[in-house]
Amino acid sequence: MSDPVFGLLAFLFALLLVLLRVPVAIAMGVVGVGGFAILNGWFGAAFVLGAAPFEAVFPYSLSVVPLFVAMGVFAARAGLSQNLYQAAGAFIGRARGGLAMATIGACAAFGAICGSSLATAATMGKVSLPEMRRFGYANSLAAASIAAGGTLGVLIPPSILLVIYGLLTETSIGQLFVGALIPGLLATLLYMGAVYVQTRLNPELAPAAAKPARGHRLASLKRVWAVALLFFVVIGGIYWGWFSPTEAAAIGAFGAILLTAVTGQLTWRVLLEAAEETARTTGMIFLILVGAALFNYFIETSGLPRLLTAWVEGAGLAPLTVLLLIMLFYLLLGCFMDSLSMILLTVPFVFPVVAELGIDPVWFGILLVTAAEIGLITPPIGMNLFVIQGVVPGLRQATIIRGILPFLAADGLRLCLLIAVPALTLWLPGRL
Repeated sequence: MSDPVFGLLAFLFALLLVLLRVPVAIAMGVVGVGGFAILNGWFGAAFVLGAAPFEAVFPYSLSVVPLFVAMGVFAARAGLSQNLYQAAGAFIGRARGGLAMATIGACAAFGAICGSSLATAATMGKVSLPEMRRFGYANSLAAASIAAGGTLGVLIPPSILLVIYGLLTETSIGQLFVGALIPGLLATLLYMGAVYVQTRLNPELAPAAAKPARGHRLASLKRVWAVALLFFVVIGGIYWGWFSPTEAAAIGAFGAILLTAVTGQLTWRVLLEAAEETARTTGMIFLILVGAALFNYFIETSGLPRLLTAWVEGAGLAPLTVLLLIMLFYLLLGCFMDSLSMILLTVPFVFPVVAELGIDPVWFGILLVTAAEIGLITPPIGMNLFVIQGVVPGLRQATIIRGILPFLAADGLRLCLLIAVPALTLWLPGRL
């Protein structure tokens, strides 16, 4: 058996372990060390086991991870999600389906601070679902709008997935963040469009709400100006070159802590709980990075990336055709795997093919995260669907799946637009 074939079989075995609910860090680490030992001997495997974990977590650029995680944790503690939802509801909540649209808008704004899809879905689910139920919204539309809106936390910067992709491929994190702005806005508008179309075809899904009281809109804006300022400073600072992504992460974390203090939510208990959650989440991400590093050593040694690159070149396929096949692969994989596992397992052998074809790494990164985002709401393993079900006791999975189909159609349209018009992703990074 040749080394590349052995590498492919080992990848499939690691994929099987993940599908069997073995933690992805353990699956990648065990397969990586075991496969490297079979190809190069146990002495070489011992050397890799001693060097790879340190190299995986040592880079200075990784300091953005705990800082952005802390930014999201403190933002949730400050009660920003409720303020954002109320502000969005004040402007578009009175229209038919307006509360669902407001939920999506609030998810986009909160995702820009939080950076986590699961946290966005869980937090906004607790805030917006009771309100939509109170106004007579169908459970299918209410739950699906939260699940879909939660995925915006993956794409709209700062995004942990974009950070991980940038570190794995040595792509500029700043350019990835800026490149995600227009696709993130496009996703928000298409999700709102999905709500609009549904409620026009079936008005019973969402009744129109009462007109807000005079001055309510202005009052709601006063409660969210600090959130807008924090996002502007973090992302605008990167865009205009005021500071690096790492410095932006530090400013964002400090700003979120300051907002928590200003809102009166910063107590010693909150501080300790937030620090514990930040440490736990960061430790989980770093452990996954260690497993990915061990797995990457093995995959590179097996020669699988070189074989795939040579096969693509020999097949004579156009770069666009290859890109479409890769996106189809990720969409299918997203039905069964969470986004972080999917990216860490596949990027080591997919990205060399992409780079060899001359596909822009920023463009591909946004497409990859978009496909991973779609996987978060794709049955049967869409993580956001289970998050919403956990937040709302008694909500059936079939109800959420029935409501999520129009949002998946909007996602398909968005992915086609991003592939057909690369400027939607690359125009802003080109201005840096």
